[in-house]
Amino acid sequence: MTLFQMLVLALVQGITEFLPISSSGHLVLTSNLLCWPDQGLMIDVAVHVGTLVSVLVYFWRETVTMVTGFLHLLTLRGGPAARLVGNVIIGTIPVVIVGLLMKDFISENLRNVEIIAWSTLVFGILLWVSDRVGLTLWRVEDLRLPTALMIGIAQVLALIPGTSRSGITMTAGRFLGMERAEAARFSLLLSIPTILAAGLVVGKDAYDQGQLVFGGDIMIAAILAFISGLIAIAVMMRWLKFAGFGIFAAYRIILGGGLLYWIYVGFPASWGGPCG
Repeated sequence: MTLFQMLVLALVQGITEFLPISSSGHLVLTSNLLCWPDQGLMIDVAVHVGTLVSVLVYFWRETVTMVTGFLHLLTLRGGPAARLVGNVIIGTIPVVIVGLLMKDFISENLRNVEIIAWSTLVFGILLWVSDRVGLTLWRVEDLRLPTALMIGIAQVLALIPGTSRSGITMTAGRFLGMERAEAARFSLLLSIPTILAAGLVVGKDAYDQGQLVFGGDIMIAAILAFISGLIAIAVMMRWLKFAGFGIFAAYRIILGGGLLYWIYVGFPASWGGPCG
């Protein structure tokens, strides 16, 4: 894989990781439509590190609060900080368990364009519905463990490529009555342990396969994923202060519908197509 291809994939990962449009789906689609080989485990590690740092930087106050809360939990103390980190932990457990149990099945059977197309469309519609009917009652600070667990169970669906981890958790948050920006904030806080866990799993696979080698191109990919991820978070959070998730849902519906048309009907031969 060339440096240009690595940079494109890092940019795609950084932009789509936190927007409710599916990073895994866009990575698979990019590689399939441009006929590029698999990016390799080290690029996966690099972009995971980059996007993890971007969310830690943007939510640095919440990150400090969660570290404090974790220490409070260890010493059996309560309080808002302990409640926040407790909600993030309980919301992460389901996807970690199912992800470890189903990792091989998912990578071997679900990473194809047809599944991505359907999940992009269906969960895009659900995102739109949740934003239309969901109340705007709760902030992150109002969440209790049962609500956090329900959002965490919904996050398991993100293991299906095209679903979008951020998209399904924001959808669940809106259905459960969270304000738009607050549903996004909790989703992004949930991404911290989830991205960390995914990065560790991929890193272990790279180590086992002798691919854990760092070079200048890997560092560039990580930095690009960090910068693009940070910009994507900032733009989305500002957008949600004044508008809803409709623009993201519309994008998903159009993309999913277009992919299904391509799969089941096809485009005129004169248009050409992937890989020639």
